[in-house]
Formats: sequence, C-alpha cells, structure tokens
Amino acid sequence: MSSDDSHDVPESSTVTDRREAVREKALQVHTRQSRARIARRSGLGLLAVGAVTAAAVIVTWTVSSSGSRPQLEPATATGDGFVVADVVRGSVAADLNAPAEAPVEAAEPAEPAENAAPAEGLPTPSTTAQPPVEIRVYVDYLSAGAQEWQTANSQQLTSWVDDGAVTLSYYPVAMLTAKSNGTKYSLRAASAAACVATHSPDAFYAFNNDLLTRQPEVDTDGFSDTQLADMAAASGVDQTKVIRECIESGSYAAWAKSATERAVAGIPDTDGLSLTGTPMVLVNGKQYIGDMGDPAEFSQFVLTTASDAYYKSAPTPTPTPTS
Repeated sequence: MSSDDSHDVPESSTVTDRREAVREKALQVHTRQSRARIARRSGLGLLAVGAVTAAAVIVTWTVSSSGSRPQLEPATATGDGFVVADVVRGSVAADLNAPAEAPVEAAEPAEPAENAAPAEGLPTPSTTAQPPVEIRVYVDYLSAGAQEWQTANSQQLTSWVDDGAVTLSYYPVAMLTAKSNGTKYSLRAASAAACVATHSPDAFYAFNNDLLTRQPEVDTDGFSDTQLADMAAASGVDQTKVIRECIESGSYAAWAKSATERAVAGIPDTDGLSLTGTPMVLVNGKQYIGDMGDPAEFSQFVLTTASDAYYKSAPTPTPTPTS
C-alpha cells in the first residue's frame, strides 16, 4: 500500500470518543464560568441597590428627625421675655460701670422703710400706690445701642427693681446674626441668655448685664459657646453643668429665632409697634426714643409715664352735695 492510501484510513472509535469527551468537558467548564459571571454581576447589582436603599433610608431618617425635632421653649419666658428676679446675684451688682460714690461723712440713724426717701426719679411704692412701672427691653447682644443703654442705666435700674418701683424684663433677640463672620453670635448669645433664665433665673440679670457691657464688636466672631458658658458660670448660676450643656448645644437657638420673628411682626401690648432695631425700650407700652446714653433723660421719661398712668387710673372725685 502506498503512502497516499494511508490518509483514507478512518479514525478508530477510541480516538473519536476521547475527542467528544474533551469537547463535552470544555462545554461544561464554559457553562459554569458563564453562570459564575452572571451570579457575580447579579450580586454586585443587588449590593448596589441595597446600598442606595440604605443611604436613602438614612437620609430620610436624618431629615425627618431634624424636621420633627421639637423646639424647646424657655419655661420661665413670659411673652418671649424674662422678668428680672435678682439684680445683685453673681458677678454683677449692676454698677460695675458706674463711677464710685463719694464716702458718707457722717452716719445718721436709718429711716424707717415707710418713711424712706424714694428712689431717684420714681416714687416709693406703697400699698396705696399704682402698680409698678413696667419696663420691657428688647436687646440684641451685638447691638452697640443696647450696650450703651445698659451701661448708662444699670445703676438706676438696680435701684428701681430693689425698691419694687418697676418690673424689668429683657427680651433677647437676634437681629444681627449675620454680623459676626458666620458664627451667628447674636443667635447663640440669645440662646445662652435663655439657658440661664430657664435653669438659674436669679442669675439672669447678672449674665444679661455681662453680655451687654462686655459685648464684642460687630463684624467679629464674638464669644465662643465655651466662653459664653464660662461667663454664665462666673455670673453665679446654680446648675453649672446643665447650663453649660444647654449653651454649648444651642438648645434655645430655634426659639430665639422664632421670638425675633414674632417681635418683628408685632409687639404685644403696644399701639401697633414692631421691632425694627435694638435696643427697643418700652415703658408701660410706650417706646422711649430719647438718648440711650442719658440716664437722667430716661429717668424723666419713666417718671412722666408713671405719673400719666397714675392720673389716668385715679378715681375722679365726686362732688359732695351741700345742704
């Protein structure tokens, strides 16, 4: 047989079977690899969807939680203001910035309380006198005018409150929040004042006086929350830790913002007044528009307003018929 005839010899069945087995094995391997790739892609897709869903849940929870967080209201506030309970508590005796008085040359016997001389500019209260004069002061703790008014009038305010001649209330507002290099000092200081008024009301006047008389300049950062808490502690507060946490967490910032908006919309118990700037000083509902740095002028305004209220409330004498 020639060499050409050898090409026509058919392959044995053993060789054919081996080839088919190899093909079948390769096909199985390919199928398994394809399935594995599909499974991996599906798993990654599910993980991605799960991550997006989880992120969406977290974002939704965060937004809804912040949106539904209740706004804290100062328990001691009356119409967004705080009545001064004690003018000599803590680090302030209201006359820190007042000139020293001349020494008394000779002591005299103390005069009975019922015969004591009235506080300068105001009558001494008595059981038959009219109710105390109501003084309401709207203050922004970054307002230079508020600082001027407090510095000029703190001494006589102390005397009037001690004598019971006036009821004095401060209304912290945040008109100048944008004037502190982004630190929102006005808002933070108003919130801090509310913290002290709520948790240690007897120290409120001292802290309020410190905030006003030690006021930072406009367009500066102002005091930090830690510094505000330190000032509160120096004012003689009772619950130092509680008040520090309240100040540093800005517990009453939302309230201060809302209180400012309410005052801008309209001030109650006035003849249509609304807050346009600070300080706004109201005496029996009438706005004082005199010199904020002149205590004598303000004292005269208080006396005149008190006199007007007295004569309006006094009964008209009834003529006695003659026989």
